[in-house]
Amino acid sequence: MNKKLDISASIVLYKEDLEELTKTIECFLNTPITKKLFLIDNTENKEFENIFHQKDIEYLAIGKNIGFGAGHNTILSKISNLSYHHLVLNPDVSFKPSVIPNLIAKLERHEIVSMIAPKVLFPNGDHQYSCRRYPRVSELLIRRFTFLKPLFNSKINKGIYKDKDLQASFFADYIAGCFHLYNTKDLIKLNGFDERYFLYMEDVDICKKIERLDKQKLYYPKEEITHVLKQGSSKNLNLFFRHAISVFKYFLKWGFN
Repeated sequence: MNKKLDISASIVLYKEDLEELTKTIECFLNTPITKKLFLIDNTENKEFENIFHQKDIEYLAIGKNIGFGAGHNTILSKISNLSYHHLVLNPDVSFKPSVIPNLIAKLERHEIVSMIAPKVLFPNGDHQYSCRRYPRVSELLIRRFTFLKPLFNSKINKGIYKDKDLQASFFADYIAGCFHLYNTKDLIKLNGFDERYFLYMEDVDICKKIERLDKQKLYYPKEEITHVLKQGSSKNLNLFFRHAISVFKYFLKWGFN
């Protein structure tokens, strides 16, 4: 029987910037542990086929855009006996070779932790505030209508934990899904992401599901990554409506409190 890999990872692809994607893939492949990367191509014309040929990569063509969560879920059966840890990774992230091994070491020290995530920076070095309290309807409305933000700045700041020391690790309500490092066995128990969310809110939802396992999500700022962050729903009307639909589904599922 083959020994399990230290880590597997998955990236869902759709209309990606090839330069950013290449950098992300190189960062993962430079990690000095046993690994495998699944590239899940949600484009209709297999846009990313025959581009990446490294031995630790497996390419999967879906043939249609099934969404973020469903895309990552396609490899659950493949990783259940393949790896000890699994990384849900965005295609616009970069990090040092030591980041994943150090996160794994921290994750393995805490039985209660199912998922760990690092501090996230913008390319210019600014803090991205990737860990947040569970959203309320009022807060999401304030964020959407920018003219309201100056009137409710304290509510927004509390939502992104500006009232805490973000240089210290803690159990966050939820952590944005650009870089989620899981114990593989726990991700399998969760059945991955809820596929009712096509895009947006699936990262909040899975953090709620982790608590149903009596486990936690650890924000660990001693390790850092850089994330481009497209914020597509604030610029694209179609993505805005997809975001709104996901928000509605989230509150129907978990309640409006």
